[in-house]
Amino acid sequence: MTKSLVATLAAIAATLTLNAETLSAPTAVHTQPDANSVVVKVLAPGTAPAPAMSALVTTPAGWMAVVITGPFEAYVQNDDIDKGLHVKLGSSIHLEPKSSSGVLTTMGAGDQASITGLHGKWTQISLEKTTTGFIQTKNLLAPKTAAEPVLRDVSTQATPPRPAQTTPVYPNATRPLAPANYGTPGANILPRFFQGTLASTRRPFTPRRPFDWQLNDDAGVRYAYLDLEKLFLTDPITHYADREVVVFGTPVGSEDGKNIIIKVESLRLK
Repeated sequence: MTKSLVATLAAIAATLTLNAETLSAPTAVHTQPDANSVVVKVLAPGTAPAPAMSALVTTPAGWMAVVITGPFEAYVQNDDIDKGLHVKLGSSIHLEPKSSSGVLTTMGAGDQASITGLHGKWTQISLEKTTTGFIQTKNLLAPKTAAEPVLRDVSTQATPPRPAQTTPVYPNATRPLAPANYGTPGANILPRFFQGTLASTRRPFTPRRPFDWQLNDDAGVRYAYLDLEKLFLTDPITHYADREVVVFGTPVGSEDGKNIIIKVESLRLK
């Protein structure tokens, strides 16, 4: 038997043993088996983490690969949103709205994401996905030892009836994912908060835009038009021009799928 096969079997046996253990303390789930890597979430004491079998052999000693499920609050760059307002396949999913932040995962086929906010050049999403994280095994409690079985002479005993087969219940099974419906006509999209600089779209000697006002990011680039049809203000809208504002409204996609429009219900200075 080769050394690699022995190591593989040992790793499998160790993971199957750990599967019965629970956590004795709050335990960070990292994106890599490295204490300096990004923390995705923290598991509570008493949690029985589910091992990620796909990463079984490659996980180093002292670490356990575990299954983690969403939803995750995450961020993608605006360029990674297609004209149908869906996250493009292969896009990097960040944990914060900045390029230097940790990458949770990448957008894969079958993953579901819905837009929950806009932060300048970044789009906030709620991601439904099952992925792999890593925890340190030092916080794992050993399972309780089962009592010694009582040996009986069953040679003269009748064979007991077999119990009826039941369907197993998997508490960690991923629930069915709802399809993303952001920007879909008639979809139940809830209003939310957005912030940016209020700017006029009207310019001399240029065609008029679909809406007279827009939200700009920190670089002065538009990331959403503002539909003010339902907005009631006691002050003129020009009072807020070129100032940082917070708006509350429902985001929808434009008919051509190239722009985001916020149907504004309220507006205030930041």
